[in-house]
Amino acid sequence: MVVLHGAGSRKENHADFARAASGYGWAALTFDQRGHGAAEDEMSPAAIGDVSRMARLLAATEGVDPSRVCVRGSSMGAFMAIHAAAVSDSIAGAIAICPAGEEHLLGGLRRGELEMRADEPALEAWLAEYDIREAVGRIGGKPLLLIHARGDEQIPYTWSEELYRHAAEPRKLIVLAGGHHRSAQHDAEVHGIALRWLERALG
Repeated sequence: MVVLHGAGSRKENHADFARAASGYGWAALTFDQRGHGAAEDEMSPAAIGDVSRMARLLAATEGVDPSRVCVRGSSMGAFMAIHAAAVSDSIAGAIAICPAGEEHLLGGLRRGELEMRADEPALEAWLAEYDIREAVGRIGGKPLLLIHARGDEQIPYTWSEELYRHAAEPRKLIVLAGGHHRSAQHDAEVHGIALRWLERALG
């Protein structure tokens, strides 16, 4: 499982999910995305390629089944997970928690709300060109699990409902009562539900 943090976060903030994944028998890899933590490069469109490279790195690790490498992201990380799963043969499935869309990220970028070092002109042009709804459709038959808190104050849960309508089977949508933008990211019960569903969906 490649674990992707959101804007303004870093790899350490998702150690709880990495530990949970390990407890369920998954190897977990977390890393700082461009523009965050110890990463040297600015956030840019090349970040999607980083996800694929991390998936290949994990697939080459002893004890890992290369046909079952998946991605799990939250907010901007979920955006990256969906786009990477749509284009990479190295990724077998995805968990997307409160996923951001291009319009959400563009708005945050223009308002200066995304706490990250970014190549803003390149990122803005890229976000204006793509549509995550189309990426969801291109995932095809890879398992996709969407999780969203109804009380999300940044990205409405109805956005995940819309993405779900564009997804093929196997797919699942979980809308949690209450909560906020980050609550589902760190819910131990949700961790277990997500990992068990993904295991079944992979066969």
